Amino acid sequence: MRELVSKKSKLFTESVIREMTRRANQHGAINLSQGFPDFAAPEVLKKAAVTAILNDINQYATTWGTKSFRDAIAAKTRRYLGLEVDPETEICVTCGSTEAMLCALMAVTDPEDEVIIFSPYYENYWPDAVLCSARPRFVPLRPPRWDFDREELAAAFGNRTRAIIICNPNNPTGKVFTEDELRYIADLCIRWDAIAITDEIYEHILYDGAKHIAIATLEGMKDRTVTVNSLSKTYSVTGWRIGYTIASAQITAAIRKVHDFLTVGAAAPLQEAGTVAMQLPDSYYTELAEGYRERRDVLLTALEEAGFEYYKPQGAYYVMADISSFGFKDDLSFTDFLVREIGVAVVPGSSFYIEPKEGAHQVRFAFCKKVETLKAAAKRLLRLRDLRR
Repeated sequence: MRELVSKKSKLFTESVIREMTRRANQHGAINLSQGFPDFAAPEVLKKAAVTAILNDINQYATTWGTKSFRDAIAAKTRRYLGLEVDPETEICVTCGSTEAMLCALMAVTDPEDEVIIFSPYYENYWPDAVLCSARPRFVPLRPPRWDFDREELAAAFGNRTRAIIICNPNNPTGKVFTEDELRYIADLCIRWDAIAITDEIYEHILYDGAKHIAIATLEGMKDRTVTVNSLSKTYSVTGWRIGYTIASAQITAAIRKVHDFLTVGAAAPLQEAGTVAMQLPDSYYTELAEGYRERRDVLLTALEEAGFEYYKPQGAYYVMADISSFGFKDDLSFTDFLVREIGVAVVPGSSFYIEPKEGAHQVRFAFCKKVETLKAAAKRLLRLRDLRR
């Protein structure tokens, strides 16, 4: 009998991150695994969504996004990045950044093309490449600063290279790429005629003076970059699934076609709320970053008191921590113990690497939670001190 499922579908598992949320629910644990807030979205956005529904904006929107939302995205991009974007030809609204990334890869890669992925990586990137029948090539980011070796990166590029995926600020490490690093990546893209697909959903969540630089703003990169973004993280609406891409007209036309046949379009009333989100004042983003800095510092203090070695993030809302001192054989046994016996759910580090052993002594904490949630988790984590070697 023939196999009933494809070979490519067997190459990866379901999301480990989402599995840890299910396990947190099962054991009544505090969920510091999946990156969604446990606090309310901005009131103005919720009211805008409700108003849109009540005003009967409930049918298909334009496939690649409502005009008002695309115009608002273009205006915010101009204001925040200084990048001129044509909302009629260079933006595609998608069902979250997850679909945006897959659409981008499907639009620019052919079978056997190579896609460079920094490792550790957000767990979707490798399956996305596999689903496109592309070949992923991994280049390590190394702690404690999560730097990459420039010679290693240069060696990964070649005639088959079609794209490189960059997550900046980075999930899971919290790294923020410097302008010098991005310029080096850009020069390689130009040399090898490759495309940068950059996931920038944490662009406003920065700490300690770190600055977000979009690779699309660097010389020679506007027409060879696909910028992926969404409402999810910046506006605390991860369940709305409203994302978008910004790219040249040629690439956007291809992304729009893929998007059309994947999902047809994103939720129309929520795009109306997205238009409001794009018009929020600069003070909103300042307060957002400060709120997350406070949460980060609460978690870092808790990790230090519990005996973790951690890598202080410059951006996003995750902390990678080393578990070597606790005496567990690997990250899977540690996270299993943590969720069952301590009552805190985190993500095993191996899920962010193609070779599980590379993350066998790491775990990822998410701190996009109320301060009181983090303090409650801190009390539970203190029980780990007795396990230290």
